Amino acid sequence: MSEPKSPTPTPGDTYKGWLFKWTNYIKGYQRRWFVLSNGLLSYYRTQAEMGHTCRGTINLATANIAVEDSCNFVISNGGAQTYHLKASSEVERQRWITALELAKAKAVQMQAESDDSGDDFPAVSPNSGQGGDCRNTEIQSTLRTLNSKVEDLATCNDLIVKHGSALQRSLSELEGLRVAVDMGEKVKQVTERATLFRITSNAMINACRDFLSMAQSHSKRWQKALQTEREQRIRLEETLEQLAKQHNHLERAFRGATVLPPSFSNPALGNKGGVSGKADASDEDDDNEFFDAMEEPAEFITVPADPKYHRRSGSNISGISSETGTDDQSVNFDELSLASNPESPQPLELEPVRQRRTRIPDKPNYYLNLWSIMKNCIGKELSKIPMPVNFNEPLSMLQRLSEDLEYYELLDKAAKSHSSLEQMCYVAAFTVSSYSTTVHRTGKPFNPLLGETFELDRHRECGYRSLCEQVSHHPPAAAHHAFSEKGWTLRQEITLASKFRGKYLSIMPLGSIQCIFEKSNNHYSWKKVTTTVHNIIVGKLWIDQSGEIDVVNHKTGDRCHLKFAPYSYFSRDVPRKVTGVVTDKDGKAHYVLSGTWDEKMEFSKIMQSSKGENGTEGKQRTVYQTLKAKEIWRKNPLPEGAENMYYFSSLALTLNEPEEGVAPTDSRRRPDQRLMEEGHWDEANAEKQRLEEKQRSTRREREREAVKAASSPEEADAKEPAPASSEISDESKYHFTVLYKVYF
Repeated sequence: MSEPKSPTPTPGDTYKGWLFKWTNYIKGYQRRWFVLSNGLLSYYRTQAEMGHTCRGTINLATANIAVEDSCNFVISNGGAQTYHLKASSEVERQRWITALELAKAKAVQMQAESDDSGDDFPAVSPNSGQGGDCRNTEIQSTLRTLNSKVEDLATCNDLIVKHGSALQRSLSELEGLRVAVDMGEKVKQVTERATLFRITSNAMINACRDFLSMAQSHSKRWQKALQTEREQRIRLEETLEQLAKQHNHLERAFRGATVLPPSFSNPALGNKGGVSGKADASDEDDDNEFFDAMEEPAEFITVPADPKYHRRSGSNISGISSETGTDDQSVNFDELSLASNPESPQPLELEPVRQRRTRIPDKPNYYLNLWSIMKNCIGKELSKIPMPVNFNEPLSMLQRLSEDLEYYELLDKAAKSHSSLEQMCYVAAFTVSSYSTTVHRTGKPFNPLLGETFELDRHRECGYRSLCEQVSHHPPAAAHHAFSEKGWTLRQEITLASKFRGKYLSIMPLGSIQCIFEKSNNHYSWKKVTTTVHNIIVGKLWIDQSGEIDVVNHKTGDRCHLKFAPYSYFSRDVPRKVTGVVTDKDGKAHYVLSGTWDEKMEFSKIMQSSKGENGTEGKQRTVYQTLKAKEIWRKNPLPEGAENMYYFSSLALTLNEPEEGVAPTDSRRRPDQRLMEEGHWDEANAEKQRLEEKQRSTRREREREAVKAASSPEEADAKEPAPASSEISDESKYHFTVLYKVYF
C-alpha cells in the first residue's frame, strides 16, 4: 500500500509519518510511527497507540541531528537518548531533516525567550494549607478550561481542512462541466459546501477569540502573582544582606575587643560548680545514647552497646563525656580561661587582622587535547613530562603541602587533650582532612624549582607559621616545617613517585610526617596514601584516594589504623569511605572512626568488643559495641564561584596572594605561576618553558663539575656527587635548617 505524500514542513506544522528505528542487533530496524509537535519528537508502534501509549520522546531543544547517508540519520541529546532512524527514500529523509531543524530552531528560541523573560509558570508555595489547596484547584480548573478551548480549536481546524478540501474539489469539478443541465446542480452543491466552510470558519474565529480573551485575562493574574513573588524575593535578599552585614560587624567587633566580659575573668567563677555540674550531667545522658548498627566495614562491625552502660556511675564515664559530648564547649572555655590567665602573655594592643583575598581571576576556557600530549609519556615519571599550564593550577607543590594545615584546629584541640587516645583521634582526623581539598582539584600543581621556598605566616590569625623548601630536583623532594603557639610542631619530608598508565595516573607519596606535642611530648608519625587520577583519555577527570595509614604514637605505643576504601562501581558502601580503629600498645581497641575523606569524620567510644562470624573472605570479623558517634571533623564549604576558580578552598585562594617581605625564592614570586593566575596562559607557557630549560642547563653544569671533580683523586673527597636515592641528603637537611633559623 502506497503511503500518502507528506507535505512540505513549515515552522508551525505538526509533522507525522513512518520511519524505521534501530532497536537491537536481533530485530534490526523496525517500522514506527513518529510525531513531531511542539519541539518534541515522539514515536509509537502504530497510529492507534497515539491516544494511550508513547514509546519514547526526545526534546529537540537540546538534541543534535546528524545525517549518516542518503537515508539514515541520528538524533541524540547528549548520550541519554539516541535514535538511529532510516527513511524510505532520500527525499523523505530530507523532509524529516527539514522539519526537525525547523522544530529545533523554534524550540531553542522559545526556551531562550522563556529564560530571558522569566515567565515560567511559578511554583505555588501556599502560605497555609487551605489557601494553597484553593489556589491549586483554581489553577487546575483554568488549565482544564484552556485545554478544552485548545481541543475546540483543533476540532475546528480539522473541519476547516475537510470542508476546504471538499470545496476545492467541487470548484474543480465545476470548471470541467460543459452541459448546462448539470450546472445548476453543481452550483447548488458548491454553494452548500461554501456555506459549511463559512460556518466552520466563523466557529474557528469565535473559538480563537474566546481562547485569546481567556488567556489574556489569566495571563494578567499570573503576571501579577509572579511580580508579587519577585518583590518578596527581593525583600528576602535585602534582609539576608542586612543580616550578613550585621554578622560581619559583630565579628569585627568581637575581634577588636580587648577586654573580656567579667563573667569569664572573675576568679569566683569556679565557685559556681553546682550549675555546671548539672549541665555536665545532662550532657552525659545525651552522650550515652545508643544507636543502630553502622554500615559493615571490611575488618569490623559496630553495634549498639549494652544498655547496662547507662547505669554506670558518673565518675566512671565522666572521661567519656568530656571526650565526646562537651568537646566544643570545653575548648571554648579553655581558650577564654587561657586568655584571662595573668601568666599567659597579653599583647599591649590588638592590631587589626589582615584581610585576605576571597577571589582570583576566573579560569579561562581554553581547549587542549590531553591525549595528544600524554600518549608519548606512558611509563614516564610525572616530574619528567613537559606539561603546559593548561593542565596546571596556579599553585606550586609547596603551596599544596601547606594546604594540609587548612584544618589546623584539629591539632589545636589535640594539644589540649589530656588523654593520648583522644589525642590520637584528633590526629587521625587531621590526617584524613588533608585530602578533602583534592576531591575536585584535577589540576596539577607547578613543580617547584630547586631551592624554591614558600612561607605561610598565619601567626596572628591562626597561631601557626609554616615554611616549605624544594631540597632536591631529581628525585623531587620537599621539606615542610610548621609550628604553633598552641603547642604542636609538624614536619614532613615528601617526595613523589608517579606513573602514567594510559587510563589513570598514580601518585605515590614517599616520606613520613611527624607531629610532636610539647605539653605531653607525644610524638606521632604517619605516611600518605596513593592518589589516583582517573579518565585521563576519555571522560571527566576524577580523583580517588586509596590505601592504608598507620598513625603511631612513639611515646605510648598507641596506634590508629585507617583504611581508605577505593571506589568500586559494585560496592554498596558510600564512595570515598574511610574507617579506622584506635588501639593502645596492648592492641585493645578504644575508639572507632568512620566517615568520608571529602566530607566528615566521626568517632565512637568502644565499650566492648567480641569476635563475630567469618566474613566473605573467611576472615573473622570483630564486633565493637560503641556509644553514639560524635562528629570530630567536617569539611568547610567551598567559596562562592569555586568552580570557576580551580575549586580552590578559602585558604588556597590566599596562598598565592602577593605579600611584602617574603624571600626572593618564595613561590609567590614565580612569574609563570603569576601569569597563569592572571589568565595569560600563552605567556605563562613560554615563561614556564624558559625557567625549566634554565634549571636543566644549571643541572647539567653541576653534573659536569661533579664529573670533573671525580676525575681528580685529590678533589674526589672534597666534591662528591649528590646521592641519587629518594632520601633527602644531609646537606639538604642542613640547608633547610639554616633557612628555618633565618625565618623563625
